[in-house]
Amino acid sequence: MTLTNDDDGEKPITTLKILIIGESGVGKSSLMLRFVDDTFDPEQAATIGVDFRVTSMLVDGNRVKLAIWDTAGQERFRTLTPSYYRGAQGVICVYDVTSRSSFEKLEHWFSEVDTYTTKGDAVKMVVANKIDMAGREVSREEGIKFAKRHRTLFIEASAKTKEGVQCAFEELIEKILQTPGLWENDRPAFRLGQNTARQDDGYCGC
Repeated sequence: MTLTNDDDGEKPITTLKILIIGESGVGKSSLMLRFVDDTFDPEQAATIGVDFRVTSMLVDGNRVKLAIWDTAGQERFRTLTPSYYRGAQGVICVYDVTSRSSFEKLEHWFSEVDTYTTKGDAVKMVVANKIDMAGREVSREEGIKFAKRHRTLFIEASAKTKEGVQCAFEELIEKILQTPGLWENDRPAFRLGQNTARQDDGYCGC
């Protein structure tokens, strides 16, 4: 897959809505900005309400447009929740490996996903962020166990060092495109390459 912000005139085969959720301070905005703009700001301000970026990727020679929604983790913005989830084909739930409380809140976030997603087969991924930092409180094994229990993709990442970020988004997008009914395809001949990880594997295969 190739990420590009350039408009070469090629019409996208589809537009995908990707939602990033999780507690405040786990690095949701940093993950999005690292993926879209390849930038990292250690002083990144907390998101107010919702922010989003639009970009595109080439998947096996076909352009896919991505609308990535970065949501606020603070409780005072929860009244906006239903509109966030509407139409999302992919949901990335982020926790901070140095914050056990952010990991323990994953159950709440997945309950919210089940309540508000309008596409029952939306692809879900758990991203364990900030693996570059000292003071880890949540092991990789715990993250994998949680992901397997909820039948989601899983990857550890660092928005600061870039590790795992590109892989996470690519794996999610590939899984969405391989899920019948999640997107409109007017090119029947479109085929993806071999899948590198199944959603129930509990980890990212990159």
